[in-house]
Amino acid sequence: MDQAAGSAQDAARSVPVCYRHPDRETGVRCTRCERPICPECMISASVGFQCPDCVREGSGTGHAPAASRPRTVAGGAVTSDPRLLTKILIGINLAVFIAVQADSSLLDHLVLYGAWPPKPFAPTSGVAGGEWYRFVTSMFAHQEYWHIGFNMLSLWWIGGPLEAALGRARYLAVYFVSGLAGGALTYLLTSPQTASLGASGAIFGLFGATAVLMRRLNYDMRPVIALLVINLIFTFGVGNIAWQAHIGGLVAGVVTGYAMVHAPREKRALVQYGTCAVVLVLAVALALVRTAQLT
Repeated sequence: MDQAAGSAQDAARSVPVCYRHPDRETGVRCTRCERPICPECMISASVGFQCPDCVREGSGTGHAPAASRPRTVAGGAVTSDPRLLTKILIGINLAVFIAVQADSSLLDHLVLYGAWPPKPFAPTSGVAGGEWYRFVTSMFAHQEYWHIGFNMLSLWWIGGPLEAALGRARYLAVYFVSGLAGGALTYLLTSPQTASLGASGAIFGLFGATAVLMRRLNYDMRPVIALLVINLIFTFGVGNIAWQAHIGGLVAGVVTGYAMVHAPREKRALVQYGTCAVVLVLAVALALVRTAQLT
């Protein structure tokens, strides 16, 4: 038994760790010095990856490692935890859900609705009453267990791989622009007294961006298309679901996702974030039109 325990300890110690980050296990080594390197330290070379020290010594430029850091298909930085933002988003949703379960009156301050009281009275609450923050808070609010369960599972399955493919900043831009676009379409087309909540608009945006990404990489699109069709059937086949948020988020996700993976390399960031800005401006324009109708 002592020998077996010792063997297990020896095997654990034999797992290579990054020479700059001893707490990170890795199976990648520098092609020049063969030292183990983690994703944060990997610098793309003509063959394989090199460590920051070898790059500086070989080029003589002294450039920072970030200057040659490996990039995702969309130009984002490769990180050691490619699902970090997805985990944070799920954590925020769960924290808000727990708070709502503890105090149901909190939901009144989070949901998205147009205006209250209705005409001919001037609105004192809702988006038309100046509470524009509801576009954001409603994206993290859920009331039913099945609702948050379905959304968080979808976010984990779809969001994690997409975050790894786009990079953190671009992934977050797609998520929020899609969620806000879905909220704007809901605000425009639904009754001003109808409350809407949930992360579905943002998640449908991730569906759209994932479909574009898979098409770009020539992957088999049948699984994501089948999943999207099932979600759309569920959207229009079940009552009390804001289909406007789903459709608005899906369209925004397709548009921004296309910009993320098809932007020309020389103007990549400008095209990517410029497209997100255009979609966001259109969403704000829809919200302003609806506000003018309600006030």
